[in-house]
Parts: sequence; C-alpha cells; structure tokens
Amino acid sequence: MTEELVLSEQRGAVLVLTFNRPRVLNAWTNELEDQYYDLLAAADEDPSVRAIVVTGSGRGFCSGADLGNLKNVGDVSESDLVRPRDRDFPTTVRKPLIAAVNGVAAGLGMVEALYCDVRFGSSATRFTTAFARRGLIAEYGISWMLPRLVGHSRAVDLLLSSRMVDADEAYRIGLIDHLVSGGDVLDAAIAYAEDIAANCSPTSLSVIKSQMSADAHSTFTDSARRAESLMLNAFHGPDVVEGVNSHLEHRAPNFPSLSVRSSHVSV
Repeated sequence: MTEELVLSEQRGAVLVLTFNRPRVLNAWTNELEDQYYDLLAAADEDPSVRAIVVTGSGRGFCSGADLGNLKNVGDVSESDLVRPRDRDFPTTVRKPLIAAVNGVAAGLGMVEALYCDVRFGSSATRFTTAFARRGLIAEYGISWMLPRLVGHSRAVDLLLSSRMVDADEAYRIGLIDHLVSGGDVLDAAIAYAEDIAANCSPTSLSVIKSQMSADAHSTFTDSARRAESLMLNAFHGPDVVEGVNSHLEHRAPNFPSLSVRSSHVSV
C-alpha cells in the first residue's frame, strides 16, 4: 500500500491537503510531490471543490527537499530532474490555492508556499530560502516570484543571506497576507476559503487567476484590452446574471461549477 504522504480532507466545497511527513518537518520527496500534484489535478476537475487549502502536519509546513535523498547529488544528470509534471504545476491550478503556513517553510517548501495564491501565517511561521547555504541556486522560479512579492532589494537579501524570516517580518514585507493571532492558522485559512467558495464565481476566479498570470508579462494597455474582451465574455455567461440577481435579492449566490479544463475559456 502506498504511504499517504499527503492527507486529503474535503470540508464542504473546500479541500484541505496536508503534507504528511511530520517527523522530518514534511521534507519534500518525489513521492510526496507526485501525490500532492495528483490531488491538485483531481481537485481542479472536481466540481464539488471550489477552493483548496494547503498545510503541513505537525510543527512545520515543509522544510524543503529531503537532504537524505541528496547524498549522491553530485551524480545527478539532467534526465534525473525530469518529473511527470513541471515543478510549478500548482500555479496552473484554476481554483484558489491558499497556504496555511503553520511552521517553517524552507527552500523548496518556501517555493511551494509562494506558488499558492494567498498565504496565512501565525507566530510559528518562519521562512528561509536556504539555497545558498546548501550550495544551490535560486530554484524553481523563486528569483522571479520573490521580487514581485517583496521588492528587488529584499528578495536579494533573502536569497543571498538565506537567513530565517520570522512571522512579523514575513507579514510586514508581504510573504504572508494574513497573520493570525489568538487562533489556529488552518482554521483561519479554511474560513477564508469557505467564504470564497460560497460567494465567488468559480469561473471569475479562474479567469482572474489567468489574468494575473498573463499580465505579469504584459503592459497595462495589453492588460486593459484583454480585460475588455473577457468582460464581454462574462456578460454573455450565466455568472453575471446570478451575481447581480443574488445581490439585488439579498441572497447567497448559486454560481455554476467550473467547467472542465478542455472547454474552459483562457486568456
């Protein structure tokens, strides 16, 4: 039987995925990655799932790559780095991906937290890029993501020093979006996800995520023109009608589930 390296629990329209190697602070392995990405792919196509929360079991979110598996790292070839899915696969998920960073997020664990759309943290939350202290480079797109979150100079600081960033600093510079005090970080992230699932159009969320991704590489003019076309598409769909009517009728909206990816409108 395959070890359950990622726990999956559906709470209404919210799917909670938990990295499950607590004895090693949920250190990352290829097997954990495969299970996690399989669960994300299934959730992306499951109409009953409207938001996803990701966390770690025990005291940590993810301590990075399992160094025990890197003893022969000097013999790694290019083909050894090829994976069934690209490492940035979480960024392609159409549904909101919310991280409940319950402890340390280091190296690849920090990257996985940054791949999420929104991050919640608590006083126990810690971040470190770690790469320079392991003789590595800025991996998996973090040198692109980090400056856009915290600014160029801060990103250089965090990447070159690999120092540990505590929760207060992480919140102040934008590594986490919500700092939870006096409560459970997972509960807070789930409550946020439940609100999105209950009140936001799944199609709107998917298109907005695609817009954010595309606009990171385009000009304001291109973004505005693309939005005009997408707005016309929205007006011709059922979600705008439901969104307006539910507001006017003072009731919760009943938006249709997201269509399967093959027929989904892209930007």
